[in-house]
Amino acid sequence: AATSRVFAFRDVRWVPDPVLEPGPAVRTPQPVPLVIDNGSFQTRAGWASADPAVPAEPLLRFRSLAARSRGARGGAGAETQVGNDLGSPEPLRWLLRSPFDRNVPVQLELQELLLDHVFQRLGVSSQGCVDHPIVLTEAVCNPLYSRQMMSELLFECYQVPKVSYGVDSLYSFYHNRRQNWPCSGLVISSGYQCTHILPVLEGRLDAKNCKRINLGGCQAAVYLQRLLQLKYPGHFAAITLSRMEEILHEHSYIAEDYIEELQKWRSPEYYENNMHKMQLPFSNKLLGSTLTSEEKQERRQQQLRRLQELNARRREEKLQLDQERLDRLLYVQELLEDGQMDQFHKALVELNMDSAEELQSYINKLSLSVEQTKQKILQAEVNIEVDVVDSKPETPDLDPLGSEQSLEDVESINEFEPLFAEEQPEVEKPVAAVQPVFNLAEYHQLFLGTERIRAPEIVFQPSLIGEDQAGVAETMQYVLERYPKEQQAILVQNVFLTGGNTMYPGLKARVQKELLEMRPFQSSFQVHLASSPVLDAWYGARDWAVEYMNREEGWITRKDYEEKGGEYLKEHCASNVYVPIRLPKQTPRATEALAPTRALASSTGNPCDQA
Repeated sequence: AATSRVFAFRDVRWVPDPVLEPGPAVRTPQPVPLVIDNGSFQTRAGWASADPAVPAEPLLRFRSLAARSRGARGGAGAETQVGNDLGSPEPLRWLLRSPFDRNVPVQLELQELLLDHVFQRLGVSSQGCVDHPIVLTEAVCNPLYSRQMMSELLFECYQVPKVSYGVDSLYSFYHNRRQNWPCSGLVISSGYQCTHILPVLEGRLDAKNCKRINLGGCQAAVYLQRLLQLKYPGHFAAITLSRMEEILHEHSYIAEDYIEELQKWRSPEYYENNMHKMQLPFSNKLLGSTLTSEEKQERRQQQLRRLQELNARRREEKLQLDQERLDRLLYVQELLEDGQMDQFHKALVELNMDSAEELQSYINKLSLSVEQTKQKILQAEVNIEVDVVDSKPETPDLDPLGSEQSLEDVESINEFEPLFAEEQPEVEKPVAAVQPVFNLAEYHQLFLGTERIRAPEIVFQPSLIGEDQAGVAETMQYVLERYPKEQQAILVQNVFLTGGNTMYPGLKARVQKELLEMRPFQSSFQVHLASSPVLDAWYGARDWAVEYMNREEGWITRKDYEEKGGEYLKEHCASNVYVPIRLPKQTPRATEALAPTRALASSTGNPCDQA
């Protein structure tokens, strides 16, 4: 049972997205809409068509990240990688950039990289433009400046025919509607950066009473990373954000009663039965002190061979450079011998030399250097071919010359004897006698106890990480209290949970418990979880695009963009509420200048004129 609770980190590498070839149904009889769920955690893109030949699911799913490397020295320039092309985010964590600030895109040059990646990998083949209508998700109560920059990017850079903006959580609500569902409800959307409480009345978003909590899956992952790094300081570098996200997705849950659950974890039996062990990668090789003398000798010989190869490469490179310089100097000397004095003096100036004697001196030095380098290369090749023997054999061979060794040679050998003392067979210890002090596998394990519930709990209790914000339950109660009791009863009949951060086990039961505490006695309410909290936003946007493909409702054309500006929005059932910019009217400057003059004239004029 204990072994079954040991889980290894998968450390999945992202597979680069292939370049897809769209079928003819995407372009005939007219270009079908392209649906892009532009999330701060993940971007999802695909086609919206009622034709069964077109897949009814997102064809691209990648992290909304980009990294621009500086390029190798002396090689090509900087290389930009987007999404799944990154392979793994951890080696490039310090280079990763996101176009989002919280859940609002603000870095439009990075957003352009993400859109380029989408259009290229989906196989958009139109020349110089994207001739497909675009359905794009945006944040709740998106700032006008962000929408203006996005519209400018789509219409000016990609020349799209028309675009529609909608809220991802409302698209999910639209996709999950059933025949007996009311058009009103309370949507709780929790994503990577933010959590929103959205009241929907008669099928439209009540934007005035929307509330946002600046907490989501990102803050939970950072909090869990901080907890485990403090608990296991020896594995500080191995506790990465990617592994923390894996723990949140697969091993965390929401406690129905947080205090009561903590009391359960105080029991040793409950801790042993519910604790998860996460196995960090480690090496099973024994320590260097347990290696035999033969293994050490073999390792030393390998290092020696590598050093010899490295020195051989350096000598060859040096020989090549010296030979090129020598050929250049010999060519200049031939100019002198041929009597071409003008070219000879010009070449001397280029070489920064003053006379023919200095040239001859450099030629002699380079020739000597080239010959010495060639001799070293030949000697190194001979040494590599000779097998390395044991430096201290048990029975040393007698010197054929009569063992004539000077006292200095004997002293030099004695100086190096301590370095090779470990190779003597008489001091070698058996390998079985050296045993590791502890189990390496257990040392590289992370024990997850209360951390499984602490990290997701920050959405309900932001004070756990020092945030001065209200949790989901308090915010939900605050939103409900802004309505009369009749509308409150209507809203709580359809409490809808969506977003990637709502996939924790136990979240639905926790929301039901919170509603039971805040609602009047014997009142009814219903809580629904999205069928696919992560993908339902894209499915809802696709459903809307297929239904409204040939209508004008909700679509912003290029004519609308040019006449009404980039911040203009056409509302529909899953969109934000459009609030145009109203600038205060300014009085003309001429009228302001004449007003003091008239007042002065009226005060200084004669009584008859005043009358």
